[in-house]
Amino acid sequence: MNTSYCESLNKYKRRQSIEVQVGNITLGGNNPIRIQSMTTVDTMDTEGSITQCVRMIKSGCEYIRITAPSIKEAKNLKNIKDGLRQQGYNTPLIADIHFTPNAAEEAAKIVEKVRINPGNFIDKKKFDIIEYTDKEYAQELEKIRIRFIPLLHICKEHNTALRVGTNHGSLSDRIVNRYGDTALGMVESALEFLRICHDENFTAVVISMKSSNPIVMVQAYRLLVARLNEENLPPYPLHLGVTEAGEGEDGRIKSAVGIGTLLEDGLGDTIRVSLTEDPEFEAPVAKTLTERYINRANHPTIPKCDESLITPYQYSKKNSLSIQNIGKKQVPIVLSDVSQKTITTDLLKSLGHHYLQELDKWATSDMAVDYIYVGNQSLNIELPGTIRAIVNADKWDKSTMCYPLFHFREYTDNTELHPQLNFLLVDVDSDTIDTIDETVVLILHSNNSNYLAAIRSYILNLEERGIRNPVIIHNTYDGTSLENFQLHASADIGGLFVDGLGDGVFLKHKNIQASMRISFGILQATRTRITKTEYISCPSCGRTLFDLQETTAKIRERTNHLKGLKIGIMGCIVNGPGEMADADYGYVGSGKGKITLYRGQEVVKKSVTSETAVNELIEIIKSDGKWVEKKAR
Repeated sequence: MNTSYCESLNKYKRRQSIEVQVGNITLGGNNPIRIQSMTTVDTMDTEGSITQCVRMIKSGCEYIRITAPSIKEAKNLKNIKDGLRQQGYNTPLIADIHFTPNAAEEAAKIVEKVRINPGNFIDKKKFDIIEYTDKEYAQELEKIRIRFIPLLHICKEHNTALRVGTNHGSLSDRIVNRYGDTALGMVESALEFLRICHDENFTAVVISMKSSNPIVMVQAYRLLVARLNEENLPPYPLHLGVTEAGEGEDGRIKSAVGIGTLLEDGLGDTIRVSLTEDPEFEAPVAKTLTERYINRANHPTIPKCDESLITPYQYSKKNSLSIQNIGKKQVPIVLSDVSQKTITTDLLKSLGHHYLQELDKWATSDMAVDYIYVGNQSLNIELPGTIRAIVNADKWDKSTMCYPLFHFREYTDNTELHPQLNFLLVDVDSDTIDTIDETVVLILHSNNSNYLAAIRSYILNLEERGIRNPVIIHNTYDGTSLENFQLHASADIGGLFVDGLGDGVFLKHKNIQASMRISFGILQATRTRITKTEYISCPSCGRTLFDLQETTAKIRERTNHLKGLKIGIMGCIVNGPGEMADADYGYVGSGKGKITLYRGQEVVKKSVTSETAVNELIEIIKSDGKWVEKKAR
């Protein structure tokens, strides 16, 4: 079952799912990858919801999801739908349901699609440890069947589609106790409902496997597809998304790493980019991601590789050699191209290395590049010991503290090498390596439109031949806008690190500070090098009990120096301790103006006023000994 989620690792082909009709827009099959988002206005605010829906449609949304936490909101979906139709908008609406099967049944009579969460449709999450016998487990499944089938009958009667949307953080206690808080648990949670759909001959089904951790999210979707194939269940369309991705550049990078990795696999029929921003900003990001795959199947031929060398359902780093601070179990390094810049202390400061003149010493930030590529330049300043320089081999002076970069045609077995560390630039589309010195780090580049597959195939073929030199993933985005650079690089590079296939990143863009930030952002999103605080913040919806954007900004301002700490910021209890999954601390709306604070999944304080909640969160972090003061710059 190694790569049964994907037809080929070297030839792009989109997975052929069944078609599902959602209102007037068909999903799956050979249809375009559809774009959707979710409203953030209170569902009972009919005019506000309609106004926001119109903005979302104009931004590119093809489906709009609206929360329906109870029957009254479900019934009000008709007023929202009627208001949109009166204005000439026929965009299909999707009801988002948690905990309330009766609201799902009401909504299914009104809107074109209903989303249910198998983790809380019948089951409840109390973080209880319960050991079920096989008989007791079967009885629980029968309860689900009895409660779920009426919804399927309503959906059939009204031609309403259904999304079975699993979330990593809201798996039921029953599932977690049997399968763990894992990708496998996510898949099994959905399969319990999909088997019932299949038994009832209901095929208008879409599936999602969302997590705030892109690696878990990717593994779950891949495993789901493999299990559908294994059980001969229909190839239902897939809704892709990284839940609680956050905001700004970090949110975009995290989303693009998870969604892009799966799009590269040929998976995905509709996507939602979940940003803690106004929903009309999500669709353009999703569109930028999907447009890259319209003609992807026409890419140049890529050599076949041994697919058994990939472990797609669990993370495993490629076992490379260790050369200096590169490779093996060391964190991936970051390179910056400064070959067109004059090397100054100000330039080094912009790359994370600060010279403190009054102390006559250097300080290094958490996001400081490890190497700079200077091209043909001679260094005119002394570098701090925390950064190293790479120079073109024909300009290499053995007396300097620089390491040589050889272009492939310059390198032979007779080349004079640095005794400890050398770099070799390899075009994977044309350069073949037979033997290589064990002091050489490979910098891999490709011009293939199917970049990720070309690099992956080359790395796996090196491994098959026993060549274990570390590899730096290199690509150039000089002609790309900053936002496209964020998304394209994250999709191209992120998927390789998700699969453990990289020892460093070397991105080239005219904005070298952006190249550095995005490199570290990709490594952070793939959890391969942690350099900053991670915010798991939901994108808001009609259930949200406070201003998520404003609150996230406040918490970020006070805590963004706490490297490695994960803070969940959730608008309501649905996106509370479960959805935060592996957050260290949580800030969760529990009522109007009221916040519940968590340590992991444990409630620490309830009913904290929103005015004091950020301060109290910080006090909890301090009491745990995880607080450090910000360093003055």
